[in-house]
Amino acid sequence: MDTIHTIGRRKTAVARIYVSEGKGKITINNRDLKKYFPTASLQYKVQQALTLTKTKTAFDIKVNVFGGGITGQAEAIRLAIARALVKMDAENRTILKPEGLLTRDPRMVERKKFGQKKARKKYQFSKR
Repeated sequence: MDTIHTIGRRKTAVARIYVSEGKGKITINNRDLKKYFPTASLQYKVQQALTLTKTKTAFDIKVNVFGGGITGQAEAIRLAIARALVKMDAENRTILKPEGLLTRDPRMVERKKFGQKKARKKYQFSKR
């Protein structure tokens, strides 16, 4: 098997992953998964697609991720892994699609507009 490269995005976080055959080691920005994401919920998010397809110990994954916060980064990695699994085996799509792992979450921060305090909040209006 050759190395598979995919990209996942969430808010402003971008994750590039390289999947190759191995023993299930996940390296994020040259650090171990448990060091990079100390909480169990974020570790679960990253490994969710692998758990559903029962391929947790089949592949080594090298991740380069930047931008956003840690939750956005974890979800960007999850999307990239799900896309890579579908690229490897089309049957994985039927497992991952109903769980919503192949959908890119389009929600982003709305920009601030001029003449306003924030994106939607206005300055106080005085009638007289």
